Amino acid sequence: MTTLNILSGGAAQGLVGSLSQTFKAQSGFDIMGEFGAVGIMADKLRKGTPADIVILTATLLAKLAEEKLIVAATISDVGLVETALAVRTGDPQATVRDAADLREALLASDAIFVPDTKASTAGIHVANVLQQLSIADEVAARLRIFPNGATAMRELAASEARRPIGCTQSTEIISTNGVTLSGSLPPGCELATMYTAGISTAAAHLQQAQGLIDLLTGAGQLEQRKRTGFISGRG
Repeated sequence: MTTLNILSGGAAQGLVGSLSQTFKAQSGFDIMGEFGAVGIMADKLRKGTPADIVILTATLLAKLAEEKLIVAATISDVGLVETALAVRTGDPQATVRDAADLREALLASDAIFVPDTKASTAGIHVANVLQQLSIADEVAARLRIFPNGATAMRELAASEARRPIGCTQSTEIISTNGVTLSGSLPPGCELATMYTAGISTAAAHLQQAQGLIDLLTGAGQLEQRKRTGFISGRG
């Protein structure tokens, strides 16, 4: 079976997975993907990892287009993704209305599960928020940092901590069994990131790559994008 190679931020993994069978029925292609921290995925593309389609933050994909690694004319918005809080399924929800509530919730947790704080969109933001709330040093020993949000959420689901909490992209929370979305970050601490898709300049399957972008971003998949955690986008 012919495959379409994809490099993507973890935020889009649930959406891509949910549409893989539809794409296969339309194109005859399977999707072979790597999903992870956006910075790491961008570096994989720069180092020559084969990719037909790339899904990353709008800022990063535009930079890759400037580097002639992405065909600029093919870039399309998939949608906005919020950085949000997660708890183990069955644990009490974290009620966070403002920055003070968030500070209290994080201080009350004995384990804080997050993605890479240097290479992932959500992880970088979490590190900044901890500094903003003046608790970075206080909670440093409680941070449980993983290569990407999907792994962080699986580890949260399996955690035996007394009161763990997680923070990553809402899409990664929604697509992970055993954790529950516990709301967006409050005003002043929030982050909504636009994710975009584009075709690699080294793509081997241009027609199928464009077909997947059309499927991911088209009006017909608006409800599916919402179900997987995207809050806006074309369509």
